Amino acid sequence: MAKSLYETLEISENAPADEIKKAYRKLARKYHPDVNKDPSAEEKFKEINAAYEVLSNPEKKQQYDQHGDAMFGGQNFHDFARGQGQNVDLDEILRQMFGGGGGFNRSGFSQGGFGGFGGFSEPDLDTNAQVTIAFDVAILGGKQHITLNNDSFDVKIPEGIEDGQKIRAKGKGKSYQGQKGDLILKINVATSSEYTRDGDTLNKYFDLPLKTALFGGKVEIQTIHKSITLKVPQNTKQNQKFRVKELGVLNRKTGVKGDLYLKANIVLPKIEDLDKELVKVLQDKLPEN
Repeated sequence: MAKSLYETLEISENAPADEIKKAYRKLARKYHPDVNKDPSAEEKFKEINAAYEVLSNPEKKQQYDQHGDAMFGGQNFHDFARGQGQNVDLDEILRQMFGGGGGFNRSGFSQGGFGGFGGFSEPDLDTNAQVTIAFDVAILGGKQHITLNNDSFDVKIPEGIEDGQKIRAKGKGKSYQGQKGDLILKINVATSSEYTRDGDTLNKYFDLPLKTALFGGKVEIQTIHKSITLKVPQNTKQNQKFRVKELGVLNRKTGVKGDLYLKANIVLPKIEDLDKELVKVLQDKLPEN
């Protein structure tokens, strides 16, 4: 029995879950359109994601292992995927094919919810909701507590998630005849008083004493990831930028972290706090222009 989804991920049919995940990550990095500029890379990337959608889910994998490529009308997965057209969500098509309890009849065609083969349609058990998370949690990842429909649970927030993106909480949707749908959660990211985000880049102002700005020195700065010591040169200007590599935001597609840009905010001392003789010298010697 042909099982071309395994060929798509370049693994054997007996591959364990960790090997499936490892193969997916390797191929996803290789064929991601932001990395691979070959015209066929985007199509390959979609196929890899769709194959992983099935093989990473124990129930869908068991169903596929039982029926193989009969689920695609006897075609291998590559030909099936190409036949769906360029602007089709393969993941969604496979979710419909493998979802619900329709099962398969002897001809190999699904009895529920795909391509007009069915004798009935499965109820939509997914639930849509949204939640606002702290800026730091969006950058670093973590857990968010959710209370929905008299149920309380924690949802894992992946590192680097962006405002408006959605995550899926398995089995947290509606229930029907022993089946449970998923919770589709739209993420709203709260603003930060310290940082602004531009894609994978973070920006932050830091206070810089006038003396250090004039004569140079080192400043301790607490960033969102860790505490660092920043060396600033003489004659540092207001709003001058300093780049700190890989202390920005994780790009979830490429696995690479962006950079942090620190902007100097020069803090001027109060005249009344300065030595009177120094004030007199400054009044006499500082240039007016």
